[in-house]
Amino acid sequence: ALEPLSVSLAIGVAWALTGYLSHPNFYCSYVECCPSDGHRINATALRAQLDTKLFGQHLAKDVVLKAVMGFTSNPSPKKPLTLSLHGWAGTGKNFLSQILAEHVHPAGLRSKFVHLFLATLHFPHQDEVKLYKEQLQNWIRGNVSACPHSIFIFDEMDKMHPGLIDAIKPFLDYYEQVDRVSYRKAIFIFLSNAGGDLINKAALDFWTSGKRREEIQLKDLELMLSVGVFNNKNSGLWHSSLIDRNLIDYFIPFLPLEHKHVKMCVRAEMTARGYAVDEKIVQAVADEMTFFPKEQKIYSDKGCKTVQAKLDIHEDF
Repeated sequence: ALEPLSVSLAIGVAWALTGYLSHPNFYCSYVECCPSDGHRINATALRAQLDTKLFGQHLAKDVVLKAVMGFTSNPSPKKPLTLSLHGWAGTGKNFLSQILAEHVHPAGLRSKFVHLFLATLHFPHQDEVKLYKEQLQNWIRGNVSACPHSIFIFDEMDKMHPGLIDAIKPFLDYYEQVDRVSYRKAIFIFLSNAGGDLINKAALDFWTSGKRREEIQLKDLELMLSVGVFNNKNSGLWHSSLIDRNLIDYFIPFLPLEHKHVKMCVRAEMTARGYAVDEKIVQAVADEMTFFPKEQKIYSDKGCKTVQAKLDIHEDF
């Protein structure tokens, strides 16, 4: 027969082991968990990553950093954080949204709490808009129920069917709950090329007047941008209730990139591949890019989008 002391010791060890294995820190080291309400983003790390990886976008970096830190440090936000990122391809919209996602959920786009929607892939048919609206609402409702800190990224907004995005309006509004679910701690991000022409013209006007691009402030572009996409049938936000009800917190312009920014992208890509930075190759790649306006050739018409492909042909150097 077992001694009472031995039995008590065995039970105690079993209870301790069970408690350790069931502790959230242990469990979440092997299985991705939704961040707790006390979770805070590391502002220093986020700023450092934006400074070293996102080039030529002083407005986007400053606004997003302040907006996200203010939102995530607020224990009782009144609505979800909703950001609309605008600018031509290759200026860093996708890149910034990925960096942000990684600082909320370390797995980034691979996280089960980060959801990426592509208009041409997930909502291809105009005659299915009613079905898409229902599916979208169900998907968001289910995922926010599982993790209040979910992130939803809508790419290709300029290819979104008119009226479709209004299906999520109840989730972005100032409601404490919708059908017993609170959406106030979620983040919604829209990515769009719409408004890019307006942004480029404003940037060129600053350059023509002799002003530095770093002097451009959000107030110089945000109202123009929100009105422009509201009246643009190809913006995905055409006459949208999200704009009409002021549910988008920030319209964030991504400025066209200059020669020096393209070179920064080339250097960063070379470093990422483990190469020593060779300025001759940096210049060669930059020279293969095309720039506008035709006479001045100030801005890259593809941003940094083709830098990786351009660098590939120089690898043998």
